[in-house]
Amino acid sequence: MSQESSSGTATDSPSQAPSASPRAIRKLSARRRPEVVAVLLFSGGPIFESSIPLSVFGIDRQDAGVPRYRLLVCAGEEGPLRTTGGLELTAPYGLEALARAGTVVVPAWRSISQAPPPEALDAIRRAHEEGARIIGLCTGAFVLAAAGLLDGRPATTHWMYAPTLAKRYPSVHVDPRELFVDDGDVLTSAGTAAGIDLCLHVVRTDHGAEAAAALARRLVVPPRRSDWQTGQRHLDRSLPEEIGADPLAEVVAWALEHLHEQFDVEALAARAYMSRRTFDRRFRSLTGSAPLQWLITQRVLQAQRLLETSDYSVDEVAGRCGFRSPVALRGHFRRQLGSSPASYRTAYRARRPQDEPERPLPAQELPALRRGPVSQILAAPAKADPETYTSRVSEQQGRSEVADTSGVAARNRLRAARGLGAALPGPRDRPVG
Repeated sequence: MSQESSSGTATDSPSQAPSASPRAIRKLSARRRPEVVAVLLFSGGPIFESSIPLSVFGIDRQDAGVPRYRLLVCAGEEGPLRTTGGLELTAPYGLEALARAGTVVVPAWRSISQAPPPEALDAIRRAHEEGARIIGLCTGAFVLAAAGLLDGRPATTHWMYAPTLAKRYPSVHVDPRELFVDDGDVLTSAGTAAGIDLCLHVVRTDHGAEAAAALARRLVVPPRRSDWQTGQRHLDRSLPEEIGADPLAEVVAWALEHLHEQFDVEALAARAYMSRRTFDRRFRSLTGSAPLQWLITQRVLQAQRLLETSDYSVDEVAGRCGFRSPVALRGHFRRQLGSSPASYRTAYRARRPQDEPERPLPAQELPALRRGPVSQILAAPAKADPETYTSRVSEQQGRSEVADTSGVAARNRLRAARGLGAALPGPRDRPVG
């Protein structure tokens, strides 16, 4: 688990810079050493997330200009500890070792539906009270929240679990769009790759940009990721697991399937046979989000997908996402994604490799809410109707090449010359739900 990783990062997590105004860090207790990092492991934790702080803080790289940390790998509960892959681990230290650490890292928690061990929560609280810096990577944020360390603070976690974190701990200001959040003495990160980013941020904070850059070179990862580098941010379509069994699930499913129509929260409340006030309260208690904000986010997410997968103009995208005007789309899009729709499309296409095939847009762009527990609502590709597909292919083949700005006709001629069969539909010929 202590081997260095030579692979690049996969940005499966939301990309954003740290909090601009972190809180002041408490004075560290005399018995705690700032260079000592305790990593708290639990049984059932994913090995990749667990190995990130071990690799960053547990390997001596002073020859590369990286200051050395002293790593204490601690068991958060009675062993043996087993990872998600079935490997059995033996941690050399227990919870008592946290008393010496200036930094405590919780790399992951095995299940967002389970409560962490009370003894571990007490040890984390004690470390925080004595000035230690507490870090939660990915689902480790649930452990910090259970300890009460995130109350009234900004925080993030993996975007898929952010709604559950917000619902279960309403006093936590959860933002799933952040790559990581530095709130001074408490820090949290999003998904797997974001854990690397946060650990590099800690090294940069402790020892400067050169040390962090040297470590990034050894790990073969970017020294710093931010919006202006990636040009992309990601929005969350997920909902808490419990919503699948709630009567509001049908209303949510209807909303997702009809985002192209213009309706408001009043219409959703009417479909739920509730007053607006009752609907707002029930929706917020169930999802941790106000219904209006959730609806706007879903419309922006739909616009994001159309900008990536179609050639519709911004005005057309606005209409297909239920916005009353392109001005409304641009305003909400910029507030949530930090760029204009046109800039987003340009950046997305610039980042996509030239030989990467265009992603087909599903016939039903938005999914129906599946029955049972739902931890994530994703668009599931639907098969296009064969007759509709054939008619569109024939219609496209009859168009003049002069009007074909996407180069489809040229590709079709090439396919025919190579004996590859039927022509390919262009971006504008793809069915849109």
